[in-house]
Amino acid sequence: MTDMTEGKPAKLITRFAIPMLLGNILQQMYNIVDSIVVGNFIGKEALAAVGNSFVVIFLLVSLFAGAATGAVILISQFFGSKQNEKLKLAVDTIYIGMIFASIIISLAGVAAARPFLRFMHTPAGDTMEMSATYLQTVFAGSVLMFGYNVNTAVLQGVGDSKSSLLFLAIATAVNIALDLIFVTVFDMGVFGVALATVIAQGVAFAFGVWYINRKVKLFKLFSRNMKFSGKVLLQMFQIGLPAGIQNVLFSVGTIVLQRLVNSYGSAFMAGYGATNKVDAFVFMPIVSFATAVSAFVGQNIGARRLDRVKQGVRSAVIISVGIAVISSILVMIFGRYLLMAFTQDADVLRTGTEFIKRLMPPYFLLAIIFMLNSAVRGAGQSVIPMIATLISLLGARVPLAYLFDHLGGKYNIFWCYAAGWLVGVLIIVPYYLSGHWKKNAFRFLDERK
Repeated sequence: MTDMTEGKPAKLITRFAIPMLLGNILQQMYNIVDSIVVGNFIGKEALAAVGNSFVVIFLLVSLFAGAATGAVILISQFFGSKQNEKLKLAVDTIYIGMIFASIIISLAGVAAARPFLRFMHTPAGDTMEMSATYLQTVFAGSVLMFGYNVNTAVLQGVGDSKSSLLFLAIATAVNIALDLIFVTVFDMGVFGVALATVIAQGVAFAFGVWYINRKVKLFKLFSRNMKFSGKVLLQMFQIGLPAGIQNVLFSVGTIVLQRLVNSYGSAFMAGYGATNKVDAFVFMPIVSFATAVSAFVGQNIGARRLDRVKQGVRSAVIISVGIAVISSILVMIFGRYLLMAFTQDADVLRTGTEFIKRLMPPYFLLAIIFMLNSAVRGAGQSVIPMIATLISLLGARVPLAYLFDHLGGKYNIFWCYAAGWLVGVLIIVPYYLSGHWKKNAFRFLDERK
């Protein structure tokens, strides 16, 4: 566990972010390996199906992810203020809530798979059937996915971003092995790929529970004396619900955009999906530093050290923007070769390279948005980041995608990302610089005394 209320902010944030970055890389390997296996051993329709399925999965888990965001911030503030009893109660509450939420989301995901896919203009035939199979299998095992992510959120809240890395490394190895066995040996197709992912997430969840119960002294998971607090759950939702609503609406916008992409057929879908896998490696450092910023700000708010917050956020912005610029340049140079890991189809590669040309140059804007949004959320102020994200997506990116498609053709729809990010920057930067988010930074902390 790491106390981030003392020491150099830049060093603390970086040390916290690096294990999460490595973990995110390993976690991304789930989707990467799935896509490589299906693209090379099954075909472009299967590659399109896996990419198409992700946006639906994100929609149905995103509200739960908002609660997890609230849990990280709440736990980090309790940890920073040394309120250990409240810390244990918060951990118990999030686990109990996770069990019930995962059952509901699992049932909803299995039932809603085909209606969502039809709404998204998923091509009939093999692509539709494989998309439905992948989605329903992943949702059937969603409790394991949620369990791993809750373990990670709890550890991050107490300043430990390293331990989950080991669990995830083992799970990634399991996923890769099972992907190859299920597809190439047992010929289980897309179902085998999805099943391998579910089993691997279960391994990561089990290792996480074992580690926390043996090594973390402040609380125990799934013990007989676990307690549930409606008040604590409400506080988590007060912090996390705006982020959850943001994620839900964000994924709705993503589905509407995917609907436009799907209208151009399986090859265009596959190129879009493969590029999103490459894009994830540029995005992962940003999200890792953003999570570190939330934990850093949360702990320092808990310790009432506002003087450290500004310095830490500035350092995180500089570091993340620098990483985004370098990563974007590398992807623009080597993007086609990276895409060739998924497929050799000329039409798929053409779509992917055209997407990269338009996506990478403005990527530094996304780094700025994420750092400042996370800083403000870490102080318990979630509404403005939600508004900034939704306006940039639903007010700019999605409508402009359809406009660019009408005016300039299918490849120019990808300029909508730059336009949306610019709008987001124009909202969150002035708000952060105004300092309004500091005024009520201690209100949740004071309510818990």
